[in-house]
Amino acid sequence: MNVASPSVNPNDRIVFENVSRFYGEVLGVNRVTMTLEPGITGLVGPNGSGKTTLMNLVTGLLRPTRGHLTILGLTPDQPEALFSQVGYCSQFDSFPKGMTGYQLVYSFLRVHGFAHAQAEAMTWRAIRRVNLEPAAHRKVAAYSKGMRQRIRLAQAISHEPRVMVLDEPLNGLDPMARAEVTELFKELRDEGRFVILSSHILHEVDVLSDQVVFLNSGYVVAEGEVSGVRSEIHAQPMKVLIRCQKPTALAARLFDEEQVVAAEVHKDGGGLLVSTRDADRFYLRLNEVVAEDGFALDTVMPADADVQAVYGYLIGQEGEAR
Repeated sequence: MNVASPSVNPNDRIVFENVSRFYGEVLGVNRVTMTLEPGITGLVGPNGSGKTTLMNLVTGLLRPTRGHLTILGLTPDQPEALFSQVGYCSQFDSFPKGMTGYQLVYSFLRVHGFAHAQAEAMTWRAIRRVNLEPAAHRKVAAYSKGMRQRIRLAQAISHEPRVMVLDEPLNGLDPMARAEVTELFKELRDEGRFVILSSHILHEVDVLSDQVVFLNSGYVVAEGEVSGVRSEIHAQPMKVLIRCQKPTALAARLFDEEQVVAAEVHKDGGGLLVSTRDADRFYLRLNEVVAEDGFALDTVMPADADVQAVYGYLIGQEGEAR
C-alpha cells in the first residue's frame, strides 16, 4: 500500500480500504487496500483479473460490496459530485446513431450542465487535444477504429475531470496516433490529474506509468513503481544483460563469483545474461572483475525489470502461495 506524505491533501487521493466487489458468488476484486495519488497508474493483469471491476468502482458505476472507497474525498453514493470529477473511456464502442464527433462530445457536456457557449469551447478544446479536428463534423459511424477510440477519449476529458479512467485507450491506434495519445496522457499527468489506464501492451504501460497495479484473480498482488516491486522479489534471481566484446570469456570468469547463480552467452552472441540473487554486490564485483581482467563492456542493464517479467514472477509466486 502506498503511504501518502502528510503534506498531501486527503481529498487529493483515491483510497481503497479493504474493498471487495462480488457479482453474486463470483469474485470481482477482493480485499483491495491501496492509495493512488495524481499521475499515471497502469493496471496490469489478464482477462478476468479484476481490472475492469476496479475501474468501474472508481467511476462510480459499481459500488463496493464490502469496504470503503473514496475518490478525491467523495464516495460512490455521491454520483452527481463524483461524475463531475471523473472521466471514463470504455473499451467498447457505443455511439448514438447519426451523431458527428462534435455532436457526441458537445451533447455530453450539455448533459453535464454546461451552457452552450462554454460547452462549444470545451468541445473544440477536447477534440483538438486528440488531434481529431478535421473529422469533427463527420459522422462517428464513418470513423475508423482508431478515430472512434480518440473521440471516446475526447468525450472522457472534455469536462476537464481530475480523474481519467481509460480502459485499453491505446487499442486500435496506429503508431503515430498512439504516440500523440501517449503525449496527451503525460500532459494530463503534468497538470496534476489522475490517469488510470489498462492495457495489454505491457511495454507501453511500463514506459507510461508512474506506478503499476498488478492484479490476478481479483486480488492486487503488488503495486508501486515497477523497479520498486522488482527489488522486493527476493526469491527470483534477477537477470542482468551485459553487452561486451568477449562474452564467452566473461561468462567463464563470472562463474567463479558467489553472487552469480547462472551465466550464459546471449543468443545473438553479443553479450551474456547473468542471474544473481544480490544485484548490488554483483555490480560492485563486476566493476572489480573488469578492472582486474581488462574486459571491455558496452552496456550493463537489468534484463527483467519490465512489467511483463515482474508480473510473471508475481503470478508465479501467488500461485505457489495458494
